[in-house]
Amino acid sequence: METKEQVNKPLEKVREMIEDIRIAMMTTVDEQGNLVSRPMAALEVDGDGTIWFFTKRSSPKVDQIDHNDHRVNLAFASVSNADYVSVSGHAQEFADKIRINELWNPQAKAWFPDGKDDPELTLLRVHIDMAEYWSASDSRMIRLIQQATAVITGNPPKMGENEKVYNN
Repeated sequence: METKEQVNKPLEKVREMIEDIRIAMMTTVDEQGNLVSRPMAALEVDGDGTIWFFTKRSSPKVDQIDHNDHRVNLAFASVSNADYVSVSGHAQEFADKIRINELWNPQAKAWFPDGKDDPELTLLRVHIDMAEYWSASDSRMIRLIQQATAVITGNPPKMGENEKVYNN
């Protein structure tokens, strides 16, 4: 029988990767059905697979989330170490002063000049339904050699770890 710790091990890997990368491109669907992406800074990833972001209440993404079944995609990419995470999840606005105080950081003041009391400040929480990650364990030089070898041999390179993680 699997323990909760064993079941959550892949989700823990996703959480660690997201916390290392921090900046995601959040994709929603606009009123015309277009996919729209914008950069967002992940504040925290809970152990249950909830990712927290600050946003403005009046931002178009809040309406887009509300009108499209709360579905979002988050794409995280770290080119320096070739780690990538794609998250499919459900987003929800969460206006909670206590949680805002817990997550507040000095960089947020650039976006919310009135600080934690800015009337536009709210939280978005994204619950991970499914995530897929790609993580290269080798150095950049080794990856380049593997790619060059693949070109010569015609065999695809082994570029690291890839896994889909479902969060039920």
